Amino acid sequence: MGDAAELVAMAKSGERSAFDELVRETYADTYALAFRLTGNEDDACDVLQDAYLRAYRSLKRFRGDAAFSTWMYRITANCATTHMVRRGRARHEELDRDAPVADGRIDGDPEAMAGVTLELNRVAIALQDLPPRLRAVVVLRDIYDLPHEAIATELGISEAAAKVRLHRARKKLRERLFPTRGERQAEERARAV
Repeated sequence: MGDAAELVAMAKSGERSAFDELVRETYADTYALAFRLTGNEDDACDVLQDAYLRAYRSLKRFRGDAAFSTWMYRITANCATTHMVRRGRARHEELDRDAPVADGRIDGDPEAMAGVTLELNRVAIALQDLPPRLRAVVVLRDIYDLPHEAIATELGISEAAAKVRLHRARKKLRERLFPTRGERQAEERARAV
């Protein structure tokens, strides 16, 4: 239908089909971000719905300083943070050990593939346990490879705050994924009680 700037201009003038096309063009990446920030499909869908609704309502204020997709990332990150805070930490889903692997093909060494899957699950769980504001910085930096300046812009914080949050998030992940022997022993004692 045309380039994104043209679509934005058309959508600002009230053409609903132009906004629909912008949604189609950005949906996959925006959903992936929402999923990574929330950790499950239902929450990601809720966040996306809220993000696109906010974008539609705020479209007239979109200045075009950044790409429309970048603007959507910021809205999505903010909606995900708000959603996760509202939802709280009360809802936890246990992992089913017998759940099928998403990719049923076994390439190479099945034992190695199982080990990789276990490590990815550990990382996903550790990432999900981070507070939403720390999780957002890790996802934007380590998954989307955004520079600190862009992360700060996306989240509406200073570049220094983005760096501090990333440092804290990585430290928490390291402690969770690679505990020292003393931390492991303390955790084992706590489980035994």
